[in-house]
Amino acid sequence: QVQLVESGGGLVQTGGSLRLSCVASGSIFSLGIMGWYRQAPGKQRELVAYIESGGSKDYADSMKGRVAISRDNAANTVYLQMNNLTPEDTAVYYCNADMAAYSDYRVHNYWGQGTQVTVSS
Repeated sequence: QVQLVESGGGLVQTGGSLRLSCVASGSIFSLGIMGWYRQAPGKQRELVAYIESGGSKDYADSMKGRVAISRDNAANTVYLQMNNLTPEDTAVYYCNADMAAYSDYRVHNYWGQGTQVTVSS
């Protein structure tokens, strides 16, 4: 089995920062593009940022300047540094990745279970 597990969420005050982590584990044959999404109550799930295996990255326009995505390929981990947080950033943040397991040569897209980020004023 392969899976994604997020961590690092929590309660932070307006203007604060958080660093989210997502670790891919299991019998991973390949790990491709990884990204972060978020979903607030009553809102659609939206892209926050993504990063390719070679390091190319991009961000949602609303997040540029406030977040930074990075990855450690040796550790199969992707990070999301978030700064200058506001209550509008309150959401469940999900990790997403393209992976292939040794048991299946085909690449599939996976989601983590999410980590809650709550920003108070």
